[in-house]
Parts: sequence; C-alpha cells; structure tokens
Amino acid sequence: MRTAERIRFLVLAAQRAGNLRLSEQLRPLNLTTAQAEAIRVLDDNQPMTLGGLGGMLVCETGSNPSRLIDRLVATGLIRRASAPGDRRQVMLTLSPGGEAAAAAVRDIENEFYEDLDRASSGVDLGSVIRFLEAVTAGSAAASALDNRIAARTENTGEEK
Repeated sequence: MRTAERIRFLVLAAQRAGNLRLSEQLRPLNLTTAQAEAIRVLDDNQPMTLGGLGGMLVCETGSNPSRLIDRLVATGLIRRASAPGDRRQVMLTLSPGGEAAAAAVRDIENEFYEDLDRASSGVDLGSVIRFLEAVTAGSAAASALDNRIAARTENTGEEK
C-alpha cells in the first residue's frame, strides 16, 4: 500500500472512530456531533450571527447552517433574535438549557482530548499539524478552523 493511501485511510479511520465515540457520549444529551459543535462554538463566542457561526463550523459546509440551528432552536437550546439596529441580522445565544448542554459537551470533549494527549505522548505533533494543515489548505473546513483559532486567540489571548 502506498504511503499516501495509508495516510488517507488512517485519517478517515481516526475521524470515524472519533465521531463514533463522541456520538455515543452525546447520545444521552440527545445531540449529534454537529449540534454539539454548534453549541460549543456559540458558547465560546456568543452572541453571534448565524453567518458568523457558520463560518466557524468544521462539521458543516457553507456559512449558513440554518437547518442545524433550526433544530437547536426547536429543542430550546439556542435562542434566535433580530440584531439590535438591524432586524435583517439574526443573532444567536444559548438558552439556559443550551448553556447546561454546552457545559456537558465541554466535559465530554475534555475527556476525549485527554485521551488524545495520552495517545500522542512522544509523537511530534508539530509535524502532524503542519502536514494536516497542508493537506486541508484552502478548504472550507480549514477556513472555519482558522476562524475559530483567531476568535479564541482574540477572546482569550491564547497563542495559536
């Protein structure tokens, strides 16, 4: 098997394994991985516009995740309102139930990240990150991730 082919399938296998694990842990919360991502992005950046949220979602393509947000509004986890001064702009915030869900998702994510930290012990992650950034360069998902990193840097002062 060519190295490139092996890498392709290892990335796919890692993505599927991670999504499966997160799906199982999110099931008691009645959330999908995409819904959990939207809740966490909103938790870190609220209030924000629908387009702003869409620009930070890796799980969704495009900048308008209307159906995803519609489901979260219907379940009462997200509130939607017109922006002050511009009724055409939709602003999103978490409801109290959404804030509780965000805290539960954060706990699940932190446990997952701790497992990844253990699995990557002794691995040069800088090289892995540079490789994955090169592979995804120019994609909508990479742009969404860049937007999230920039917002986190701006909001918390963390370095990239």
